[in-house]
Amino acid sequence: MTNQPLTLFLCGDWPAEEQAIWLAALQAALPEGRWLTELSPADAAEVRVAVVANPPPGRLKGLPRLGLIQSLWAGVDRLLADPTVPNEVPLLRMVDPAMNTAMAETALWAVLSLHRGFFRLAAQQRAGLWQGVVQRRADELSIAVLGQGQMGRAVTARLLSQGYQVCGWQRGADAERARGELHALLAHHEIIINLLPLTPSTRGLLDRAAFAAMPRGASLVNLARGAHVVEADLLQALDAGHLAHAVLDVFATEPLPAEHPFWRHPQVTVLPHVAAQTDPRSAAAVVAAQVRGWRRGEPLAHPVDRLRGY
Repeated sequence: MTNQPLTLFLCGDWPAEEQAIWLAALQAALPEGRWLTELSPADAAEVRVAVVANPPPGRLKGLPRLGLIQSLWAGVDRLLADPTVPNEVPLLRMVDPAMNTAMAETALWAVLSLHRGFFRLAAQQRAGLWQGVVQRRADELSIAVLGQGQMGRAVTARLLSQGYQVCGWQRGADAERARGELHALLAHHEIIINLLPLTPSTRGLLDRAAFAAMPRGASLVNLARGAHVVEADLLQALDAGHLAHAVLDVFATEPLPAEHPFWRHPQVTVLPHVAAQTDPRSAAAVVAAQVRGWRRGEPLAHPVDRLRGY
């Protein structure tokens, strides 16, 4: 099987220039493959592997010989929501060491900015106000990292290395019990970093009740998915002064609409979904290793459990 020509289909919801960068990286990493970005009916019949980046719904329909789907993004919720993606074909998540490092860097920046009052100091600069802030030690702050997958563990390790008190939390199988455990956990931490996978049971998990469980003056850092947060409830918690700040990289609608109150809210820091981008250089090597291992019949790394949703 390994000596037979291999046809791979690269598709995603991205600009043409970004696709070109990915295509060049993947061709360099896996030159023995025949890489296609558009399919004729004859080509569709030959595709064995789809390498995808949140493709539009229906893009993987009509590929009768498809044997493997490799995502270029860490999140696969959009793929799982597409009923035309064949359930019998293995779907692999992207676990990119460079992406894990980038996420840990962003989380550390957010924590340092909250810890040392840098967001407040930036606002004071805009107002022409010279006023110091209280400086606390890292070991005086308690942080909860929601989600202990690859990225969650990388973030937890980076924060621990900087001297912070860090507690990792992973949602259990019982959704109601997990929600109660989460609220109990939130009550004891000043900064909450969300890196949970988006599943039906985690959608809207950070809602009014969750924010009420957090101590007054706590802050939220959401680096996972916008749908984890009930945005109206977050705004209410910020406006009421219960939460001090929110660092948001992901949103219910992206790009964030120009009229959205997050843009102008003094206690919200908006990032345009850039906390950790997949690096084409390292990710292409991951794809090549996965595809070659699959062709040799080796166990697949990081398969998605469709029942769990990640």
